[in-house]
Amino acid sequence: MSRDFLLRRLLIAIPSLFGISLVLFVVLALAPGDPFGELVTNPNVPPEVRLALRAKFGLDDPIWIRYVRWLFAMLQGDWGFSFVSRVNVDTLILQRLPTTMAVIGASQVLAIMIAIPVGVLAAAKPYSLFDQIANTFAFIGFSLPTFFTGLLLILVFSVQLNWLPFVFTTEIRGSGWPWLWEYVRQSIMPVTVLGLFQGASLVRYVRSSVLEVIKLDYVTTARSKGIGERKVLVLHVVRNALIPVVTLVALQMPIVFGGAIVTEQIFRVPGIGSLLISAMLANDTPVIMGVTFVFSCLVVLFNLIADVLYGWLDPRIALR
Repeated sequence: MSRDFLLRRLLIAIPSLFGISLVLFVVLALAPGDPFGELVTNPNVPPEVRLALRAKFGLDDPIWIRYVRWLFAMLQGDWGFSFVSRVNVDTLILQRLPTTMAVIGASQVLAIMIAIPVGVLAAAKPYSLFDQIANTFAFIGFSLPTFFTGLLLILVFSVQLNWLPFVFTTEIRGSGWPWLWEYVRQSIMPVTVLGLFQGASLVRYVRSSVLEVIKLDYVTTARSKGIGERKVLVLHVVRNALIPVVTLVALQMPIVFGGAIVTEQIFRVPGIGSLLISAMLANDTPVIMGVTFVFSCLVVLFNLIADVLYGWLDPRIALR
């Protein structure tokens, strides 16, 4: 993979982020609601105080001036100030982002560990009993919404069996292996909900992609040379079949983040998804803008990673 290929992808990602930030800022600026609306109905707050606050934060300025001011401040590391918690937006996000990334990262690893072997085995023996069972569970998996699966796991493993805690907390006392085990226990259900949902849809795509590659001429030639079926699948089929799957994983990241927001609400995970919900309920515009922009940056980042993996899986792509 050449350096020019990576540089081209970076040059595409940077304007995309600026365009996304502009759209997000304009939509939030035109949305109904006023972060200082509660001050209007508060008799203890004089009208001049509310007007002074609006002037201080520039809420009465034209949208393009507010956007340029926010953009230059953001590039300098100033992401704004939360109207509700009285804390800088970047501080709030950095406090919550590691938890969200840990849950999403673990769920993606679980989804890939499920999808690739199941999809490859189902395609290696199409229309067999294993293939039919895998397809049935895959349809059930991505048909059920994450909030239903989460509540079902809570009822079974927390209420009935009392095996796992259904409330995620970062205030676990202790250290060492007991602390790590408690952290893993409370992460099992959120990670499982997201991992099964994503893995169920990936199984179908892995199966379809392997079925297309397994019929190609070079696979038949490899078999005619006496290479074992397992080596043919691993060395000649899976690598080429994973190219469209990488595309799907990258393009479905917005869905994963959306599912993470719901999952964080169900299990009370203190991530940026729950931060976004609380900011929307309080009409805390700077926090909403910061969190949605971080989500957008993560989506663009995963698409960039997908492009890099393209160049590694198929060097012909990097030469274009």
